[in-house]
Amino acid sequence: MPQHSVEQRHPILGIPYERLPRHIAIIMDGNGRWAQRQGMSRVEGHRHGSKVVRPTVIEAVRLGLECLTLYSFSTENWKRPLLEVETLMQLYKQYLISERSMVMDNNVKVRHLGDINSLPEPVARELRQTVEISRDNTGMTLCLALNYSGRSELLRAIKKITAQAGAGALAPENIDESLIDSYLDTAGLPDPDLLIRTAGEKRISNFLLWQISYAELFVTEVLWPDFSPQLLQEAIKDYAGRNRRFGGLKTNRS
Repeated sequence: MPQHSVEQRHPILGIPYERLPRHIAIIMDGNGRWAQRQGMSRVEGHRHGSKVVRPTVIEAVRLGLECLTLYSFSTENWKRPLLEVETLMQLYKQYLISERSMVMDNNVKVRHLGDINSLPEPVARELRQTVEISRDNTGMTLCLALNYSGRSELLRAIKKITAQAGAGALAPENIDESLIDSYLDTAGLPDPDLLIRTAGEKRISNFLLWQISYAELFVTEVLWPDFSPQLLQEAIKDYAGRNRRFGGLKTNRS
């Protein structure tokens, strides 16, 4: 990422660069409620919600974020009605194909968070291809949390670490936070500074449980299909005005 002096302000946001979050995570919620308010089916809500992803990603790139993570489908979402799940999977497949040009034009590197092996084969195939073709891109990292569970992620990491320890390749005293970080789906990425949740829900929903331990939360009543680049800017400005203490004492901010 480019280096800026403390005095420099972001040309779009007007905030000091030091207060720009490196990593924003978004729980994209409210597609179903949006559809119901419009007299549409939940399926149509998901279709409209999928159209918001592109402008959100492009705005995140324009603002200079290092990483954007989108939580679109949890492991618990398989419990939803079959038609809704099938529609979502088809939308993911279409998105992964149709947005490759946007990904490449904006130098975005795509990563997947979650269990790819349990996804329908056509979705997993397109996801792997999108990740592969963007592997050498050097701009913003876009993490797609698809078939993701924070608890499952931690469990996978624990199993790998204990296997290493059991084989004698890892001493228990060498297990620390940085080692655990390296076994998570987000290995090598900064933890989210800001977690945005749409649709007014005030819960984490099994999302990045380890990584968001000190993230700032921004909850908006706006439903995901109505989310906009302007609201993303609003959330960042709100974040920039907060005093992040990380368990320490309050410090003065200019």
